[in-house]
Amino acid sequence: LPDMSPPRKISGYNVLSHIGEGAHSDIYAVQDPKTKQVWALKHIEINDEKEQRFFEQARREYTIGSKLSHPGIRQLRKFIRHRKKFKVVGASLVMEFIDSTTLDQQLPRTITEAVGIFIQVAEALAQMHQKGYVPADIKPTNVLLMQDGIVKVIDLGQACTTGTIKKRIQGTPGYMAPEQAQRKAIDARTDIFNFGAMMYWVLVREVIPTAMPPSGGDAALMTTRDLEQIPEPTPPHEVDSRLPEPLSQLVIQCVAKDACL
Repeated sequence: LPDMSPPRKISGYNVLSHIGEGAHSDIYAVQDPKTKQVWALKHIEINDEKEQRFFEQARREYTIGSKLSHPGIRQLRKFIRHRKKFKVVGASLVMEFIDSTTLDQQLPRTITEAVGIFIQVAEALAQMHQKGYVPADIKPTNVLLMQDGIVKVIDLGQACTTGTIKKRIQGTPGYMAPEQAQRKAIDARTDIFNFGAMMYWVLVREVIPTAMPPSGGDAALMTTRDLEQIPEPTPPHEVDSRLPEPLSQLVIQCVAKDACL
């Protein structure tokens, strides 16, 4: 059997353990041998030209993330290219190490706790929007909950500058905004939709009917007519009567399609 144990060192950092996986990447807990500081390190390998986009994604994540300093956004320290015979064969993204679990694995126990989480995520998004960036992939698995109640938004792999029209359709089923499926300009409204879909899932444990491109890949974009035919989500307070109606209405406003038609 092949050796599945983690490497001993990556980019000069001592590898402590394998802690997760991302888009075409492995994530390790590592330690700086000089300072003894523990970091998280995302490691990407590039074996052919098709995988080059994962390198570019990690580089873009660092470019944007390194310009942010909000306590609710995971801090990024360094981006390292791996070269072999003058050819880039991979990269490492050194990030703030956070010993916590994602929102989908540690759901809030009360409505008050849920609202507290939503406020912190919204504040982190507001800081990104003020800087001119959009993460474009807010969902429960991209929100970490720390023991002291602090929330951290992670994974800026799909982040972009406000107004970007992407070359490929990117998004997550159940959270994707209409303009993502139509490959229109990405802006703060995209995050508001993603955020609303995330709140909906946290409150009622269901994903909303969201825009998804039809079969056929990036060339088959969702039309406005396709979008109009997507059913409206049931207001959360009608699914669970314990939920306050004003909160329910806020969620529905966030995932309204009319702003994109």
